[in-house]
Amino acid sequence: METSALPLTRDIVLIGGGHAHAIALRMWGMAPLPGVRLTVINPRATAAYSGMLPGHIAGHYPRAALQLDLVRLARHAGARLILGHATGIDRAAREITVPGRAPIRYDIASIDTGITAEMPDLPGFSAHVIPAKPLNAFADAWEHFAATAPEGPRIAVIGGGVAGVELALAFAHRRPDARVTVYEAGPEALALIGPGARARLRAHCARLGVEIEENARVAEARPGALLLADGRTVAADFTLGTGATRPADWLAQTGLALHEGFVTVSPTLQSSDPAIFAAGDIAHLAFAPRPKAGVYAVRAAPVLFDNLRAAAMGRALRPYRPQRDYLKLISTGDQHAVADKWGLPLDGRWLWRWKNRIDTRFMAMVHDLPAMPAPPLPRDLAQGVAEALGPKPLCGGCGSKLGRAALGGALASLPAPARDDVLTGPGDDAAILRLGLRTQIFTTDHMRAFLEDYGLFARIAATHALGDIWAMGGAPQAALAQVTLPRMSEELAERTLAEILAAAGEVMRAAGADLVGGHTSFGAELSLGFALTGLTDRAIETRGARPGDVLLLTKPLGTGVIFAAEMLKSAPGEVVASALAAMSRPLARDAAILAPRAHAMTDVTGFGLLGHLSALCEASNTGAEIALAAVPLLPGAEALAAAGHGSSLLPANIAATAGRVLAPPGPRTDLLHDPQTAGGLLAAVPAREAAALLAALAEAGIAAARIGQMTEPGEILIRVS
Repeated sequence: METSALPLTRDIVLIGGGHAHAIALRMWGMAPLPGVRLTVINPRATAAYSGMLPGHIAGHYPRAALQLDLVRLARHAGARLILGHATGIDRAAREITVPGRAPIRYDIASIDTGITAEMPDLPGFSAHVIPAKPLNAFADAWEHFAATAPEGPRIAVIGGGVAGVELALAFAHRRPDARVTVYEAGPEALALIGPGARARLRAHCARLGVEIEENARVAEARPGALLLADGRTVAADFTLGTGATRPADWLAQTGLALHEGFVTVSPTLQSSDPAIFAAGDIAHLAFAPRPKAGVYAVRAAPVLFDNLRAAAMGRALRPYRPQRDYLKLISTGDQHAVADKWGLPLDGRWLWRWKNRIDTRFMAMVHDLPAMPAPPLPRDLAQGVAEALGPKPLCGGCGSKLGRAALGGALASLPAPARDDVLTGPGDDAAILRLGLRTQIFTTDHMRAFLEDYGLFARIAATHALGDIWAMGGAPQAALAQVTLPRMSEELAERTLAEILAAAGEVMRAAGADLVGGHTSFGAELSLGFALTGLTDRAIETRGARPGDVLLLTKPLGTGVIFAAEMLKSAPGEVVASALAAMSRPLARDAAILAPRAHAMTDVTGFGLLGHLSALCEASNTGAEIALAAVPLLPGAEALAAAGHGSSLLPANIAATAGRVLAPPGPRTDLLHDPQTAGGLLAAVPAREAAALLAALAEAGIAAARIGQMTEPGEILIRVS
């Protein structure tokens, strides 16, 4: 039996995207455990690799070079990635709290959230100091400062440990005009390394003009200044905090055994609760205490991977035996490094090259993910099987729907409505029904999952399904859900369904509708659909546009190409995260502004912008002109299209408008055919009102765009220039 057909029975949840979890994800993708659903929770789609951060600050590496792409790692591992902050664990219920969504249930959990360098006891810290950790937030702040800082900036570093001095040297190299000062509260900076390495690092500080002040405790952070305990006030345009390492506050509420706030673990990396593991900086190795260093997280990862699998199988776990000491390679800003181990210092450019090889080899390991071959086709096949499969995997979302031409052919055989209270015919996006003195909109939508985060998928699917009602100017009324779950145990099925319904119900309630029931079944994969009703006094249809009307679009294009690339592990994580944010945004405010003035309106979904615009032109007996440069695109979409990525529905969308659209060839034009999931509204509005409507949309926080206009009908239906 194919392992993918086996039922899911255990939930393993990784909290945090630290180094140990990143390596474990890579290993899981090479050897997944059938029956386990793996989940990763992290606030961002990427996590920064600490080893290359000083090199990035110094200008030797671009930001992308030090980013662990959790979207790609999760796809490789077959894991679901939940973008959010974990803020608590209910061990009795085995639930992880992530604000803004239903709790995430687990059977086995692992914590690798990293640490923070915040100093909450220092007055003014949160307002005026940038902590060195979390790394991504620090890198963001530094990039902004480096781009906007005046000449001769004053940079202060709180904390004279290895991290503080290494980053101070990176600052000094990047901005030679800066005055960089390290403030160490104790009597000696760099106290935790050998005297030889300490002396050499001090020499590098002197060479680059980095000042080190000892016995210089910071008493308060102020705007543009620091107040020292001796009463001096020193100027600082940018202040970095490295003088503390703290775990997340919420760990104290878990009831786990902690050491100074860090999770105490046994040799098997289990906490005081055997169902919860911990690794990386967040873990305190009570059996063999070690400093907080990435090398221990990297070395612990294979043990963590083995023990998570063993715990899910009910087998014995193996111990982690950390090395006693490790080689510390400390960069000095200008592609030199100092080494320290057993008190023996080394110094030179060759050490930086060695460190660079170590760091880039690690990043290559988590970036260059091996392609897992698809199961081979049987030797004997009916004619047409290979052609039907196509060259690309079947997309999810709206990219999995039937093409417009095939759908139109199938619907052509349906008779016209026999009832006089059914006001629309076969093929319309939604049925318009007469309901007393009002009009009711009746619509449905269904799609296969395109991401493993079932809660977020449900939120997007619900937003997408509501699109027809919003596009017709209706107020959503009621919804029924149709859920197909992959085969899993009853317990996991209940967890999954609860997560889906909680997310979808929240979207429906916010739209003014009630999710009142539905139907469930098991199948080969997750799919989700909704049947919905809405009410309106005036249904806006695709017919009604007039020559001269201006076309407004309320969301950027590109979801199809982004998720087609994501399936192949080729879409950058931040690009995917931006697309998910756009897809999650409901269209209620868009519709409230546009519906009272629009002559015709539709939502842009599976048939792409040109497919839906051509339907609007045909219904209204008009043509259209599109300004290609004015069409908004999601970040990264055009680059992915230029690289050859595209949805499995894209060829059918292009074919459906062949001969009716005149457009220059290229990736940007291809994106006009890109199938959208939870796309924006496309509205034909009177030209004299377009500017005011755009202003109203902007005031509501909606980045709509004027992309073209309706024209008189002609031989060419749509012209793109």
